[in-house]
Amino acid sequence: MIKKSKEDYSFWTKYKRFASTEIIMYLIMILGIGLGILILS
Repeated sequence: MIKKSKEDYSFWTKYKRFASTEIIMYLIMILGIGLGILILS
């Protein structure tokens, strides 16, 4: 039981880091698309 909870904790910390980097990537993508539309229009 204790080992499982530790594994879950490490998984969640890894997932949080991955999610935060993914959110930053999505924001950069959205900004890039927005700029592209503004430049093209």
